Amino acid sequence: MKQLKPEEILEQTINSGVAKSEGSFRKLFLLGIMAGMFIAFGGAAANMCSYYFLSNPATAGIGRTISGLIFPAGLVMVVLAGGELFTGNCMMIAGVIDGKISVKGMLRNWVIVYISNFIGGIIIAWAFVCSGLIGTGDGMLEAVTVSSAAAKVSLPFGQAFLRGILCNILVCIAVWIGTGADSTVGKIFGMFFPIWAFVAAGYEHSVANMYFVSAGLFAADGGASIGLTWPAFLINNLIPVTLGNIAGGGIMVAAVYYFALKEKKNE
Repeated sequence: MKQLKPEEILEQTINSGVAKSEGSFRKLFLLGIMAGMFIAFGGAAANMCSYYFLSNPATAGIGRTISGLIFPAGLVMVVLAGGELFTGNCMMIAGVIDGKISVKGMLRNWVIVYISNFIGGIIIAWAFVCSGLIGTGDGMLEAVTVSSAAAKVSLPFGQAFLRGILCNILVCIAVWIGTGADSTVGKIFGMFFPIWAFVAAGYEHSVANMYFVSAGLFAADGGASIGLTWPAFLINNLIPVTLGNIAGGGIMVAAVYYFALKEKKNE
């Protein structure tokens, strides 16, 4: 077996999208919950390993670097163990452009997977907070979790949207590279660096935020006083970040590669 060429990765991505669009509700829902949990596990571990540095603005860059080293475990579990992840499924747009996936089929997948990802993220956020681990570091982890969540829901719409675009370009590139790799080790390394880059840069990932902000909401005492509420999360963060993720992964990666590579293939 050999590393797939970009044109072959495109075909594999389209074929995978077709299967996703035809998946049963039970399969998509359960695998969506698993994916949400996997990303949440990666997020929880990333915060646990970096909270000391993230608590100080002067060392926040170090904290993000450490987070970026840990967080890719989430995507590795999704891809290798099996899961349905909304942000990666944004690349189903390539199949729609190719005429092999209907818009209805794509949207059906997105809705089921998005909701189930949210359920998975909330489960782990609730369990982590209730386990008492949120109090690690004499409450420092809790303080960082709450302040990070509050910062996310305070972002202006435009900034959250742009950070969502930048994030899912890298996430979908990670999936793209992983799809083309010819070994388990190759897939892990191929996915690792783009994910590390997005975390270190501070971009916004809708499914990751389903954990990060939910954990902040569960941990916050009087969160409304700092603007940390469920409505604020949904309206100020999740909506613009989700739209940005769709634009980043669906348009900037899937559509661009489709038109570039299909043209080359037909020349």
